[in-house]
Amino acid sequence: MRIWPPQPPKQPPPPAGGAKDGTPAPLSLHDKVVAALREVYDPEIPGNIHDLGLIYKLEVEEATGKVSLEMTLTTPNCPVADEIPGQVRAAVGHIPEVTEVEVNLVWEPPWTPQRMSDDARLMLGLS
Repeated sequence: MRIWPPQPPKQPPPPAGGAKDGTPAPLSLHDKVVAALREVYDPEIPGNIHDLGLIYKLEVEEATGKVSLEMTLTTPNCPVADEIPGQVRAAVGHIPEVTEVEVNLVWEPPWTPQRMSDDARLMLGLS
């Protein structure tokens, strides 16, 4: 089981299309939130919660810094069901522009492996 580290999440490389001098464009708050979610790992399946498809809804208000999301777990019997939402809240909350984080744990629809990204399937040998 990977426990969320106290330091801020690593940021992904900036998208192409920056200034003419080659300076990369700054990341949007949404991109920073996704990067933070990719630092939180499911304890039962070796993958991050974003690529495993555990994030059902993500709303980021760029102007106010408010982030709200709906997420699930691979099973309602997950031994750390009480811990992961707190890890998500902490990970997203480390982003300086974020002013508020709302995490709602939902069970409908149930999670299935079909929700995983292609990268997660490849990593787990399911493709």
